[in-house]
Amino acid sequence: MEVQVRFSIFHNLGAPGRLADYATVMDETREFAQAADQAGFWSIWYTEHHFGHEGFELIANPVLMGADIAARTKDIRIGQAANIATFWHPLRLAEDIAQLDQLSGGRVEVGLGRGLYGREALNLNAAADPRDQEQNRALFDETVEILIKAWSNEFFEHSGRFYTFPSPGVRWEHPLSPATPDFTEDGVITKLAVTPRPHQRPHPPLWQVIDSPRSISAAAAQGVQGLFWLPPVSALKDRFRLYRESAQQAGRDLAPGEGIGLVRDVFVADTMEQARARFEEALLTSYKWITHWRGLGNLMEAGEELTDAHELSYEFLDQRNLLVGTPEHVAGKIEELRDELGLEHLLLWTTHPGLEHRHAMRSLELFTEKVMPRFTGSGA
Repeated sequence: MEVQVRFSIFHNLGAPGRLADYATVMDETREFAQAADQAGFWSIWYTEHHFGHEGFELIANPVLMGADIAARTKDIRIGQAANIATFWHPLRLAEDIAQLDQLSGGRVEVGLGRGLYGREALNLNAAADPRDQEQNRALFDETVEILIKAWSNEFFEHSGRFYTFPSPGVRWEHPLSPATPDFTEDGVITKLAVTPRPHQRPHPPLWQVIDSPRSISAAAAQGVQGLFWLPPVSALKDRFRLYRESAQQAGRDLAPGEGIGLVRDVFVADTMEQARARFEEALLTSYKWITHWRGLGNLMEAGEELTDAHELSYEFLDQRNLLVGTPEHVAGKIEELRDELGLEHLLLWTTHPGLEHRHAMRSLELFTEKVMPRFTGSGA
């Protein structure tokens, strides 16, 4: 039986040189989201980045962005790829996501990440410094633990390395709020309640941007769904297998590809030549920005070693992870992902920095009309 692929949108808002016209950029972003909603895409995901005066990554708060999109759409689910959990106060993040889940009628998919850029981490939460990976991981794990506690229980408490909730020794006296044993002892607050609680119970689905074996195993064991992006199919096979095996060891029996979302750079046009001509510059702009920090290692085939001979180019990417071309070509690439990985959830990244909005909208239209129906049977 063939896997039915679920299609979503990944939107890392970038507009170099257009910061002064941010309102127009936002209008374009809304139009793209509304079109995706009307076309039957399952979800749309927004990123979190800070201090990007260069204009490459322009959403500082994906929860706030999600609230705007939720108000303008009907069915599409609202995700974050990702909330950088280590940058947030955990109770504020718990409250804001719960509020968004209520505002959207239970359409939230919670994406979480640990953070990559030092200029962001060190100016938002020094404890999240990515140069100290062990501390960064510990902070992330504790933040996620607090989120789940806060959402899953009417009242909760937490004592950990970084946070203690409630703060000890705070007395509570109010005639409209009796100091009951639910949250006090001898008149002192001993537990807290996040209000509102999420619409989805016990909490919205959790996702994590993952790549390293350690992160993959931990997410799978904890029942957190995984998001991947860069690696070619041959290198993804081991990652998908590790996720499934780790989930099985934790007592969760998953089908191949279940619980995993894959971001791919996608652009559809009437001809192969037209697709490349419209998409290449914007695509390479993103990759030049990102691989400066990440390098090219995540783009290697299984068993391939990174060497000085590897250089970033359109041809280099096209051989490894692009879904760019005619509807027939892109559909063939998706079939490969489905057949080789058991992929169930594909996130399309079309809106790379500098791509003309009209071309992004045309690509979305072609994908909706000529690619999606081959995998869903209805275009939804």
